Amino acid sequence: MSARIWHRAALVGGILTIFTAFHQAKAAQPTIVAVDGTLCDITRTLASSAAAVTCLIPPGGDPHGYRLKPSDRQALSSADLVLHIGFNLTPSAKKINSSGRVVAVGEVALPAYKGNDPHVWHDPANSAAMVTVVANSMAPLLSQPERAALDGRAAKAKAVFAALGGWAGAQFSALPSSRRVLVTDHQTYSHLANRYGLNEIAMLDSYTTGGVLRPSSFQTITAAVKASGAMVIFTPSIPPNKTLRRISRSTGLPIAKTPLYGEGVAAGETAVSTATLNICTMTKGQGGSCDQGTAKQLAQRWAAIP
Repeated sequence: MSARIWHRAALVGGILTIFTAFHQAKAAQPTIVAVDGTLCDITRTLASSAAAVTCLIPPGGDPHGYRLKPSDRQALSSADLVLHIGFNLTPSAKKINSSGRVVAVGEVALPAYKGNDPHVWHDPANSAAMVTVVANSMAPLLSQPERAALDGRAAKAKAVFAALGGWAGAQFSALPSSRRVLVTDHQTYSHLANRYGLNEIAMLDSYTTGGVLRPSSFQTITAAVKASGAMVIFTPSIPPNKTLRRISRSTGLPIAKTPLYGEGVAAGETAVSTATLNICTMTKGQGGSCDQGTAKQLAQRWAAIP
């Protein structure tokens, strides 16, 4: 064999070796399914390139009525790890069948919580606790060097949520106490409200049976909202539904022009930028202001986690 032919053969062999090693590494990459809430963004941020993450419920999707598709069931059945919020946020999660470990992240993060609001991530401290649970659940699937990198990303993620919590407190504290009110349709922000001393009036959950707005319920809601100090009614969607429009007319309060994103991450946003967007909508709707500059910095810190 001539030197040129030998060199070409060695080069081709080396390329094939690299190609094979690459695809073996890809095949060995652990697979994780994140079902609901903000878990898609949190999990992808923590995993980086160390794991393949599949997300089931898209931004803006409704976890309460979500039904598993055949492609979802296939992804779940072969996943090494399945993460969902728990607390019955997504009832279809009860039907998960997977050969891998299934973790109800919110329930592990908040073992003492006995309330009825599964939207636990709206309190940044709860989101930080969820980061720990996700990282601990993911670590056994990774090599030692990848675990060390995961620890670094988790530390940065928790630091961002801690800073988010401080920023949120400053925004709400700037409101007069009489204006720290959230008038919404359903109970979604109780964790946020409890953390920052807000009065959440979840009209349909608090004053109706099964969400049915009867004349007596309508009168009670109208009186409660008028007496609450609220300046606006917050809506989960634009345009607002018929019930909110009716309550707006009876109370004389406008409906917020910007919706709140209560069920997960807003389209095109992250867990952190969605949180700052919601909080700014709340404080500005109640006659306050919002530190947009720091909000942007928080979003940038989150996006920069490697």
